[in-house]
Amino acid sequence: MGSGNIGQDEKNMIHIVLPAFNEAESLKVLLPDLIKTLKTERLQHKIYVVDDGSIDGTSKIVKNFSRRFPQVKLIVHKINEGLAEAVNTGFKSALAGSKAKDILITMDADNTHLPGLIVRMARLINEGNDIVISSRFVSGSRVRGVPLTRRLLSLSAGMIFKVLFPIPGVKDYTCGFRAYRVDLIKKGMAIYKDKFISERGFSCMVDILLKLRRLDPICTEVPMILRYDLKKGKSKMNVGRTVAETLKLILKRL
Repeated sequence: MGSGNIGQDEKNMIHIVLPAFNEAESLKVLLPDLIKTLKTERLQHKIYVVDDGSIDGTSKIVKNFSRRFPQVKLIVHKINEGLAEAVNTGFKSALAGSKAKDILITMDADNTHLPGLIVRMARLINEGNDIVISSRFVSGSRVRGVPLTRRLLSLSAGMIFKVLFPIPGVKDYTCGFRAYRVDLIKKGMAIYKDKFISERGFSCMVDILLKLRRLDPICTEVPMILRYDLKKGKSKMNVGRTVAETLKLILKRL
């Protein structure tokens, strides 16, 4: 009889990409929780922390964890290059040692995305989905500590993208907590090459979805519990700049 644990029978590896900029305090909490969750469920995993020019000791924290847990990999940008470049670096590092049926997960390093949801997301990929999004806009989702302006901005963006660029099964286009089938990402990168992640800032996560849309992926969403109240530092998002980048992206992709 099999153990029934997700990923144990199929031997699929879960590759988790964590872009981090000055997240030392958050990673002290997130990394132990993440490792404990994955080990408890016997999920084979590698964690890629991309330190994007941090000056708060983020690299030191990650190095300490990697000594005890070799599945934690530290990648360092000497200067802050922004979210898009951090995600791009993480993707390339994860995909270099991955197989087609493996799972790639992106999540924030600020401890607002809860590791427990990875178990359900991985299961849904193994059940046949190509993309699983942790969504703020499906039944059962909960949001704590997010300013009203940010919530309205995300809701408005989701509605606009749903009308202009519909993807079956997707309501939340901007949340970066996602699971992808590795084969899908590899196909996308084969088509777009070094332009697969081309948008700067937070709009890069939307653009990844829009580019994968042409491959007609099977997508689904799971209710997210967003714990913004657990965030240790200030938000890295410049709201005005993000709005401008999003509008430019819409015009570019129409």
